[in-house]
Amino acid sequence: MSTGSPSPDSTDADDLGFTFRSRKGGDVEVLHRGRLASTLRGADAIDFLNEVEAGTHADGQQLMARLTGNYKRGNERKAGQHPRNRR
Repeated sequence: MSTGSPSPDSTDADDLGFTFRSRKGGDVEVLHRGRLASTLRGADAIDFLNEVEAGTHADGQQLMARLTGNYKRGNERKAGQHPRNRR
């Protein structure tokens, strides 16, 4: 089992809290802050591992965020203008 963890040259801004672990059967578990967020199997797992190895730590974090659906949705600016968020 191998674990994807932050590299020493990564910054805190690049770290979105994602890690992954490769299982014996070829599955890849994507974890967010230590909790299982997604499991990849078969060709998806192989493609994921190839992309993570080819990119930087920040690229891997963004990839895992997209795969799990945990990424910015584009409505953050609108939310700041909502009356309950104005101060």
